[in-house]
Amino acid sequence: MNMLRNWTAVVLLLCASWAGAQERAYKEGTVTVVTSVKVVDGQFENYMRYLAANWRPVNEEARKAGEIVDYHVYGANPRSPQEPDMYLVVTYPNMAAFDGMDARMEPILAKLTKQTMQQREDAAGKRVVMRTILGSEMLRELVFK
Repeated sequence: MNMLRNWTAVVLLLCASWAGAQERAYKEGTVTVVTSVKVVDGQFENYMRYLAANWRPVNEEARKAGEIVDYHVYGANPRSPQEPDMYLVVTYPNMAAFDGMDARMEPILAKLTKQTMQQREDAAGKRVVMRTILGSEMLRELVFK
């Protein structure tokens, strides 16, 4: 009986390792977060100035530190008044990049904005006169092997 149990365990281990060895046709790649923005009429240039003066330097510094791979701003032609007319896109190296991200980004934000976390949150609330965040979506690239 003991011998049968040992052989069963060996067969199960071999099956498990064989199943794990099956090659996928892809590998997991970068992770991109797309934030949908609706800019208030008449505020486009103001919001772009804000992004250039604040959002861009933070992302540049994060890229230099290896926290992000890249970032972009895209303009869009919405099909209806409820749809976004801008997308803020940030690409991260992988899912693991999000573990401890706040702690790693805090020194970058404090250095560039020269504000406390509370001051940054208060300023974020004031940007509602320029734009509305409609939501965010996370996409993972699947790279064919």
